[in-house]
Amino acid sequence: MVGTALGALLSEFGHSPISITRKESDAEKGCIIWDPAKGLKDSSRLETVDTVVHLAGENIAAGRWTAAVKDRIRRSRIEGTRSLVKSIASVTRRPKTLVCASAIGYYGERGDTILDEDATAGKGFLADVCREWEHEARAAAELGLRVVNVRIGVVLSPKGGALAKMLLPFKLGAGGIIGSGRQYWSWIGLHDLVRIILFCIEQNSIQGAVNAVSPNSMTNYDFTKGVGRALHRPTLFPLPAFAAKLMLGEMANELLLSSIRVTPKKLQKQGFEFHYPELVGCLEHELS
Repeated sequence: MVGTALGALLSEFGHSPISITRKESDAEKGCIIWDPAKGLKDSSRLETVDTVVHLAGENIAAGRWTAAVKDRIRRSRIEGTRSLVKSIASVTRRPKTLVCASAIGYYGERGDTILDEDATAGKGFLADVCREWEHEARAAAELGLRVVNVRIGVVLSPKGGALAKMLLPFKLGAGGIIGSGRQYWSWIGLHDLVRIILFCIEQNSIQGAVNAVSPNSMTNYDFTKGVGRALHRPTLFPLPAFAAKLMLGEMANELLLSSIRVTPKKLQKQGFEFHYPELVGCLEHELS
């Protein structure tokens, strides 16, 4: 979802994006073939590339977190990033920049505390995964690359992610707050997310962690009411915490019930301008 939108934006701004894919058949389209366990099939292709953007990773919200699912989530990010950096290390003329996805799960459950890029890592499965993920990406800095770790919030787009799953129940009038509704959700519209990634590519002064979230994180209660307003639907059916835990187990605690109040301090300091910093305006754009 993010890669497709980013590719379109890069082309619009005069860049020449090349897709990295696991599908051998896509080689005929000019794509670079990648095996997450082994690296790029033809690493020499990187010698013509200025920036690598790494967004790949197992879907964390596809289903309950069994031991096998958690292993796939972790390995897809840790081993995939490690193999990509090894491929970069193998070429003579290396890219200048690696922009690697991460997530605000890095911070873990933190209540009402406002978290900027200097905040320490939290506790929990996702925090551990993100910490290791970023560690593997930073190895590219030892090869001379500028490394940016984009800590992505809840991405809003009808094409996938959290919003796509919310749309049907909300449209049916069955949307409602989750748990107490007091937990903070830090979100970002797909439109602004790909603009943030482009900004990180083009601004050579940016490196390290970057919080890719709207400057207006909000409680789940306010988020829910905002979705209802954007869809012109009532939000009358809450999902109690115990029910969320029964349905989703550990995933409910970390994705739905934890409070992660993140601010995009580094982006604002660098002068990035959000097109859709307010939730309702963002939703109206993404759903139009």
